[in-house]
Amino acid sequence: MVFIINKTLLKNIYKEIKKYDEIVIARHTGPDPDAICSQIALRDSIKETFPNKKVYAVGAGVAKFKKFGNLNKVNYAELHNPLLVVLDVPNLYRVDGIEELKYTSILKIDHHPKEDIKGNVDWTDMEKSSTCQMVAELVLYTKLKLTKKVAENLFLGMVSDSERFSLKNTTYETLDTAKELIRLSKIDFTSLYDILYTRPLGEHKFMAYITNNLVVDENKFGYIIINDETLKEFNVDVATPSNLINNYNFIEELLVWTFITEDVKNNQYKVSIRSRGPIINNIASKYHGGGHKYASGAKVMNQEEIQNLISDLSKACQDYGDSKL
Repeated sequence: MVFIINKTLLKNIYKEIKKYDEIVIARHTGPDPDAICSQIALRDSIKETFPNKKVYAVGAGVAKFKKFGNLNKVNYAELHNPLLVVLDVPNLYRVDGIEELKYTSILKIDHHPKEDIKGNVDWTDMEKSSTCQMVAELVLYTKLKLTKKVAENLFLGMVSDSERFSLKNTTYETLDTAKELIRLSKIDFTSLYDILYTRPLGEHKFMAYITNNLVVDENKFGYIIINDETLKEFNVDVATPSNLINNYNFIEELLVWTFITEDVKNNQYKVSIRSRGPIINNIASKYHGGGHKYASGAKVMNQEEIQNLISDLSKACQDYGDSKL
């Protein structure tokens, strides 16, 4: 590889992992493939390297992500001051499944802008395409072991968060890391795409519904509000819209688009936002969310917040368009 690796930082992360007999690995609520795959891959690599360690990947399971591996159910009362590894999330309130956990130290690995999580050992790098890329570099450049399954999950997370290496977060480092995973593990990487992109017919019909009902204004801002009845009609869950949103990356009439999905279970609306120019994470942060400059998420609680969010995003598109005149 030709890019520069911070081997001192990676060595410190490895030392932190080696120090603890009990390790809990967590990620954000409402996980995407990058979050789940980085979590399971790191757990499995640590367990392969240190068979006597107790290592747990925690958080609510997602049925469609079971193909990546199983999560752990843990009685936190039986643990003795474990290391908490936090992946792919900068906010403590968005970390899933650690409410009762008493931990000694935090190790953080994340590619989002820094917020309130401060790891005792902290690797935050917004230039990385994905947390899976970061975990892959950790495994490739330390004594952590790379198995075929670990490599498959890391590759899948990288592919998902970069949308098949097509988004702005893709760099030559991303491609070089993917190449090394393939070279060393001999994974059949072309067959792995089926895991991410093969969908039931109902989801394709749902995507057609979104396309036909997307509201696009004069500022090139597009949005749709999806209620619970519509989710039931197409037999999809509340996470499905966010898994489809990147399919709208190359629509000429869109600068920013958002899917606002009713989440009856949590009495809120789940928001996914994407952009091809205007910066959106500052707006998402106003609505109980955050993320990257061009890919963010949020939560809104009522119709007033929905309309305010729509207005803010449309204004961002207008300002962006004016700046290009």
